[in-house]
Amino acid sequence: MLAKRIIPCLDIKDGQTVKGINFVNIRNVGDPVELGAEYSRLGADELVFLDITASHEGRKTFVDLVKRIAQNISIPFTVGGGIHELKDVDTLLCAGADKVSINSAAIKNPDLITEVAKNFGSQVATVAIDAKFSNNEWKCYLNGGRIETDKKLFEWAKEAQERGAGEILFTSMNHDGVKQGFANEALAVLSDTLSIPVIASGGAGEMSHFKDVFTKGKADAALAASIFHFHEIAIPDLKDYLAKEGIPMRRICSK
Repeated sequence: MLAKRIIPCLDIKDGQTVKGINFVNIRNVGDPVELGAEYSRLGADELVFLDITASHEGRKTFVDLVKRIAQNISIPFTVGGGIHELKDVDTLLCAGADKVSINSAAIKNPDLITEVAKNFGSQVATVAIDAKFSNNEWKCYLNGGRIETDKKLFEWAKEAQERGAGEILFTSMNHDGVKQGFANEALAVLSDTLSIPVIASGGAGEMSHFKDVFTKGKADAALAASIFHFHEIAIPDLKDYLAKEGIPMRRICSK
């Protein structure tokens, strides 16, 4: 089993870190630069920055904020939100991002995945998928979970891989912020179907949920927000726990 990754996520709205439940009821968490620096210091494997209203508001990602975060961390950095063309990707990479996460723009223009992979490498192209389980199927959503599409989770993830995506970031809208565990059944199907890494998002509430997502869900990485932001689980403690449970970790941080 390859080493697993623990990834804190900074959902950004109006320049501040926020968190909601099921993509609504959003509340302010704090300064993203300070949070990013703290997670880097504590041993997070990567950091994800998602400007959650950029696509909905029809604007670009906060580039200056990306620069400030990048200057204060020493771990890989993925940025998403408001990315519509290659120029946006180039701008964010120059600002300090290591990877970009494309979601709504990829559904609207699937060729963008191919273009990003061709021009910058598949390792730069993370395709994020926000999906909700309803009527016995997983449907994909646009604009931060606001608009339902005709895309189905598993088919779209497979297409994204074929178009050059380097990894899939799957967020279950049903599980987001609920803290009852990840969507492990769907994650296992994705992991069995795809040959690229799958990042699980939505549902982390306790340490055992991370063990389950790596064993039952077969995920390559687990992303979480509120449990880290509100100090419910410390990353060093989580990594120690997972290592003791036999889950290979990239870096073990002692208390």
